[in-house]
Amino acid sequence: MLYPELFKTMEAVRWNMASDIPWHEFDRSKLSDEQAYTIKMNAITEWAALPATEMFLRDNRGDSDFCAFMSVWFFEEQKHSLVLMEYLRRFCPELVPTEEELHKIRFEFDPAPELDTLMLHFCGEIRLNHWYRRAADWHTEPVIREIYRTISRDEARHAGAYLQYMRRALHDRGEQTSAQARLSFSKIGVLMASAGRTSQAMHPTNLHVNKNLFPNDTVQSRLPEPGWLENWLDTQIRFDDVWEQKVATRILHILSKLMGRTFDTVKDLSRYRKEVSSLISANNEQSGLIVPVGA
Repeated sequence: MLYPELFKTMEAVRWNMASDIPWHEFDRSKLSDEQAYTIKMNAITEWAALPATEMFLRDNRGDSDFCAFMSVWFFEEQKHSLVLMEYLRRFCPELVPTEEELHKIRFEFDPAPELDTLMLHFCGEIRLNHWYRRAADWHTEPVIREIYRTISRDEARHAGAYLQYMRRALHDRGEQTSAQARLSFSKIGVLMASAGRTSQAMHPTNLHVNKNLFPNDTVQSRLPEPGWLENWLDTQIRFDDVWEQKVATRILHILSKLMGRTFDTVKDLSRYRKEVSSLISANNEQSGLIVPVGA
């Protein structure tokens, strides 16, 4: 089981909201109304860990180890929302999200293949780590800068934890799971490393997850200002092509090590996905199975 060791390692580096955030360094003159409003939006977005956890527990019912790890991930992600709200409570109380605003983003996600979801959230953590690093650079008020640096490090650790479960799927759960994992990881990797080619911000909170609620079925669509994310990325923290390439490069580098192949570009990964898909189809035909491979 991975959960016991993950719990110990994360507990050892867990920060304390009361003593590790330099609240006394707050400088009102260095916080603009524009900046403060984005903190509110991020606080609500981070609250989406609640429906995401409900999804993980539902779709991974057969994996008690992973579900137990959700206790750590859920706690730390909700803590991100809480520390941002605490900042607003102390310094901009008029912007503290209401319970209604928080509850609005709690809705049911459609079931999805658990390995696809695992890879999606692994990539999401990498992207958030980079987004929050840019947010720390954009902000000018010292306390919120430190908060964004702090939670960005958490997101990197979460990506590392998800990576352990990805490695387990590839090597410890049998040949069939390993093959499906290679397909899922390469398929979602192509999607999440290709964000520079699309106008949409590629993150789990910005993807459609409930066909019955479409188009109001993304976390971002349920925020007080649904279009804030693109503006935050493009004109405020300026998450440009250089930073987008850093995310893609990181995803490709990790997948290269994980798969034992070299993926220098998204095209390399896409070719590998097609190769794995064809291999699974051929094996299914030989065994007389008709199994959708999700390619």
